[in-house]
Amino acid sequence: MILTTARLILRPWAEADAQSLFEYARDPEVGPIAGWPPHKSVEESLNIIRSVLSGPECYAICERDSGRAIGAAELRSGEHTDLTERGDECELGYWLGKPFWGRGYMPEAAAELIRHGFEDLGMAAIWCGYYEGNDKSRRVQEKLGFVYHHRCDEVPVPQMNEIRIGHVSRLTREQWLQRKAPSKG
Repeated sequence: MILTTARLILRPWAEADAQSLFEYARDPEVGPIAGWPPHKSVEESLNIIRSVLSGPECYAICERDSGRAIGAAELRSGEHTDLTERGDECELGYWLGKPFWGRGYMPEAAAELIRHGFEDLGMAAIWCGYYEGNDKSRRVQEKLGFVYHHRCDEVPVPQMNEIRIGHVSRLTREQWLQRKAPSKG
């Protein structure tokens, strides 16, 4: 499936995206704050495309003009998330290459994925988390209408060999519909 916004295309990852993925995922300011180490080679990025970014609802975020992958957004459910066990709920995950920070791309991409989750996939709620200190991710969630739900004091982050503090927010279908509805007055 391909999803589009005013400035972006969200499409499945392709092996041809390995170079672009490596370019942005090797930055030490991108992966570690999200819980994964910087990529060390194009080959590693290719393996990540094949094994991690191959989920049914995992999308490469691409600028419309270039079509180049600059980040990722995914709706994870079932055994691929530990934020919910319900079949009608999922978790939103995302990251964006540093050169594209501050342009509003992530809220734009995530808003379309949220729309897809509620309208096309029939989700009742979407969960989202961030680690302590990841204020950019927290702000994206706030812009999208997520409501803070709880804090987890000891979250294992196996890829970084760390324990962190996690914060979890949720957006219900009803909350999303209320935000979407035109205000009267």
